Amino acid sequence: MYTPVTIIGAGLGGLTLARVLHVHGIPSEVYEAESSPTSRLQGGMLDIHDYNGQLALEAAGLMDEFRGIVLEGRQALRVLDFDGSVLFERGDDGTGGRPEAQRGDLRRMLLDSLPAGTVRWGRKVVGARTLGDGRHEVTFADGGTVVTGLLVGADGAWSRVRPLLTDAVPEYSGTSIIETYLYDADTRHTAVAKTVGGGSLFGAGTTAGRSINAHRESGDTLHAYVELTKPLDWFDDIDFADAEAAKGRIAAEFDGWTPELTALITESDGAPIHRPAFALPSGCRWERVPGVTLLGDAAHLALANGEGANLAMLDGAELGKALAARPDDVEAALAEYELAMFVRSETPVQEDFLIESIFGDEVPERLLAMFENAQRKS
Repeated sequence: MYTPVTIIGAGLGGLTLARVLHVHGIPSEVYEAESSPTSRLQGGMLDIHDYNGQLALEAAGLMDEFRGIVLEGRQALRVLDFDGSVLFERGDDGTGGRPEAQRGDLRRMLLDSLPAGTVRWGRKVVGARTLGDGRHEVTFADGGTVVTGLLVGADGAWSRVRPLLTDAVPEYSGTSIIETYLYDADTRHTAVAKTVGGGSLFGAGTTAGRSINAHRESGDTLHAYVELTKPLDWFDDIDFADAEAAKGRIAAEFDGWTPELTALITESDGAPIHRPAFALPSGCRWERVPGVTLLGDAAHLALANGEGANLAMLDGAELGKALAARPDDVEAALAEYELAMFVRSETPVQEDFLIESIFGDEVPERLLAMFENAQRKS
């Protein structure tokens, strides 16, 4: 007899769990704070790796659907030095193991794979408490509650479920990401579009903690991620509501960089968006608490490294498989899942493997030095 599963959070990890449970005939309900699937932009491009994210999609029985939303050509890659010189360039021949798709398309694919009514929209969780015997009560912002015998926190960095298991809270990493968007790039931002190329662009100088990176997304959009290592209060002096002033202040940190790269800041269509990077303490674990667990950022929030969404989806798939394999012993299933998840989240992808998976086996020395710099900083 399967125990119904209550999932908090309709992100990629929570929805992957719901889908794998559905494949195995296990009922679930997903509670999401957003009012609808389209109430908020769902972020940018994601490369879905063949060693984690794609394994999750295979468990969910959605590989054919995934191939249908992959954006062809987006595995192309350019790496520029701060002066605009090309350090590395590779096209997309379709054989890479990291196909790119829009986060929003992935989420929609997962939602479409679930029975109608699985996700309860507009249900913002404000707290959760233990009732005993593996049961928990979840409280929503509207005053409503739900009691469940199996609770999964898939509710991200500021999880309301996490306090049931650990006192750990995310801490500012010292680095922030500034996002910009350039729309209709091939006609309105032609020089920048040529610089980015058909897929991803990495731009870095000789000083650690400063980089300008970008993706070519669907709809002729360039989405840039500008990295700055600064105290959090440094950003308090920037009025991000004043688009031109904010762009000027951020661009000033890249004095001496080629306009081919800084244009991703100065030509932004709209105000830059500040995203402080928070992370949970390394090696965050907890003792087994009956009837509740976490996945994704709720469990192991880390600095952006291309693995977050992939790991969240794999967490969801592995948890779903564990529950399906032990229908009469939920606690054994949760213990098995958590042990593997702890090891997985604490074991970084080997540096050599990561470099080869991104750049192949011919990596310039300057590029290796940049990568090693980034690894030391993280």
